[in-house]
Amino acid sequence: MGYKQYTEAAPGAPAVTVLVCAWNELENLTELLPLLDAQDYPEFEVLVLDDRSSDGTHDFLKKHVFDWEYVRFIRIDTEHKHITPKKYALSVGMKHARYPIALMTDADCRPTGTNWITSMVAQLSDGKDIVLGFSPYIRKAGLLNWFIRCETFYTAVQYLSFARTGWPYMGVGRNLMYRTSLFFATKGFYTHKGVVGGDDDLFMNQAATPENTAINLDPNSFMYSVPKTSWNSWFVQKKRHLSVGKLYKARYKFLLGLLSGSHVGVWVVGLACLVYGIYSQDLLFLQILGGAFVLRWLVQAIVLGSINKRLDRTVEVYSFLFMDLAFFVYYLFMGFMLLIRRKAKVQWR
Repeated sequence: MGYKQYTEAAPGAPAVTVLVCAWNELENLTELLPLLDAQDYPEFEVLVLDDRSSDGTHDFLKKHVFDWEYVRFIRIDTEHKHITPKKYALSVGMKHARYPIALMTDADCRPTGTNWITSMVAQLSDGKDIVLGFSPYIRKAGLLNWFIRCETFYTAVQYLSFARTGWPYMGVGRNLMYRTSLFFATKGFYTHKGVVGGDDDLFMNQAATPENTAINLDPNSFMYSVPKTSWNSWFVQKKRHLSVGKLYKARYKFLLGLLSGSHVGVWVVGLACLVYGIYSQDLLFLQILGGAFVLRWLVQAIVLGSINKRLDRTVEVYSFLFMDLAFFVYYLFMGFMLLIRRKAKVQWR
């Protein structure tokens, strides 16, 4: 199924409020805001939610806000015990949004061009209230960057495929659009207001349906994100993401658990069979085992390779085999870490 590139807003396209939460994001905002202000769309605003920043963000915004045509900001000075900071900031943004369509991104993101808003809004036709976008990470050297891109790609394969088949369960807040009326009709983040994270996936878990959700694979809609550069910062981020999974609807927890469990199971059985084959010196058994894994990797190369092309070649095709092994190790490691650190405090950053 092909995609259509949207480079011009349709007549009567609705006005859009772009919401950007920023907590000590001065360096990123200096790069992002000019790119958002330059979007080629008839009517929109960029609303920066300066959440208690202490790095000069507030002074920067006050000084430069008039340099841009579409940017304005709100300063948030307080924290509230009943709701986590980012969800409070987004809720404030929703209440102060001038327009009926909210498009979310983060300060460390960069649009691919000037048609990001146009492409996302184009998917709102046919009564859709939600558009799930794709947000890959910028490619850099190193093992961490490679794995971040692999994990982002595989997550996108899951949530975009589920949504296409009528089972939308999450989106990513770096590139997510929905109507403000939907936000208020579902009481926003009320059911998970005290949970750190989940402003995207938990909200989608409660608000997304097969009828109201669309996905966007148009390259003009991709929103690239600056990746973490240390394993520790990446782990903090992943721990936050995974901690909200237990609050998903039961059917999604089951299906996602089945996916990761089958991945681990294949490798556990495969390695056990390898040990048995070597120990028993059964050459035929080892050949059958090798053939089964070669077939597995061939199917992966065909299916994931096709999707990878649609997603701007996020992952190098030749690394699919290594990605398969890396996810086996990843699932084991994260499962173990979540078990031994169940009571550790989860942070926005």
